[in-house]
Amino acid sequence: MYIHDLNPILINFGFFEIRWYSLAYIFGILIGWWIAKKIIVLKAENRAITFDIKKFDDLISYIIISIVLGGRLGYVIFYNSSYYFDNPLETFKIWQGGMSFHGALIGVIFGTYLFANKVKINLFFFLDVIACVAPIGIFFGRIANFINGELYGKPSDFFWSVIFPEVDKIPRHPSQIYEAILEGVILFIILMSVFYKRDTNTGIVSALFMIFYGFFRIVAEQFREPDMQIGYIFNLFSMGSILSFFMILIGLFILKKATNNEFTK
Repeated sequence: MYIHDLNPILINFGFFEIRWYSLAYIFGILIGWWIAKKIIVLKAENRAITFDIKKFDDLISYIIISIVLGGRLGYVIFYNSSYYFDNPLETFKIWQGGMSFHGALIGVIFGTYLFANKVKINLFFFLDVIACVAPIGIFFGRIANFINGELYGKPSDFFWSVIFPEVDKIPRHPSQIYEAILEGVILFIILMSVFYKRDTNTGIVSALFMIFYGFFRIVAEQFREPDMQIGYIFNLFSMGSILSFFMILIGLFILKKATNNEFTK
């Protein structure tokens, strides 16, 4: 059993702090971007695609803005709307935490749509590549959640349980680590193995990301305490589970169309 004693602040300069949470986003984006360019180049070398890599570089600003705005607004709307309605200025304090994956996902899709239209390139080509590397950012994000001692799990008697002293003295599931493994490591392996197949239709990887992430998230939610300000909806479902269920449905819809090769052009 482990007693959580990690400091969410890496370096404190007094007037400025460097937090693990912020670094998770930075490293997730940078490493994901580097790997994305590698897989695009490899695809080009195998003549699976013809693409100017510089256009993908131009997309990064759209992605960063989309993640921050979408993630924050998603948290405000889905998870704590009443609080932020009463305290609107708190919405801008992103460094204090409070980001929604589903909100960030919506933001990235919208931002990528705008960019794809601008450069006249298939939207799902970009989304497939982003889907492949997104688990990297998710992995770092969940590790940062663990360091912060947030999004903790339900009480547990397993030997790998963790006590979060700032919460209580009860051993709990390290649900952040479960999500890092499921939504990060395993999802990355699945999507990369599919993406590298030469006969994979455009849009398939995006669909599988939606389906598998949604499934893994619902599984992880069974070990995770619901958000205190929301609890269980209908006394049964967490907000994360509900959003992930709709995510799976959308993924199945995209998968059907992608299987019929409707996203090639």
